[in-house]
Amino acid sequence: MPSLSRTDYEVAVTQLSGVELRMAADPTQLSIVRAVAADIAMRQDFDLDSIEDLKLAVDETCSTLITLAAQDAVLSCHFAVDDKGAVHIAAKISAKSAAGPDEASFGWRVLTALVDSVQTRVEETEGFLVHINLVKSTAGAVDA
Repeated sequence: MPSLSRTDYEVAVTQLSGVELRMAADPTQLSIVRAVAADIAMRQDFDLDSIEDLKLAVDETCSTLITLAAQDAVLSCHFAVDDKGAVHIAAKISAKSAAGPDEASFGWRVLTALVDSVQTRVEETEGFLVHINLVKSTAGAVDA
């Protein structure tokens, strides 16, 4: 899968219709994000293993962002499907520092193994905004 630049990715996700969840940066909210990821994957005819992979990837992404969260931060997670059936997830959170995710961690390795593409960046605005973007294709889709 070709790599998209930050601008290309943002344009692609912005042009896709989708679902955005905004919630308190609290691990108790992760079941909601996993349920939405699973529902979207099922609607795209992902096979059971691919659905589970996407759920785990979204869980790891959001868990990682929650650990970086500033006080009273809101976790935002946008889901969209492109014209080829790939699911795009763009998650972000206000962070307490400019340190992004630990890309040498076991969790990060698992995350990158579960999806086709992972991108991260830290944006300095009125504080720090950490973004993690994922793409999971329908390569494992069920044949009808």
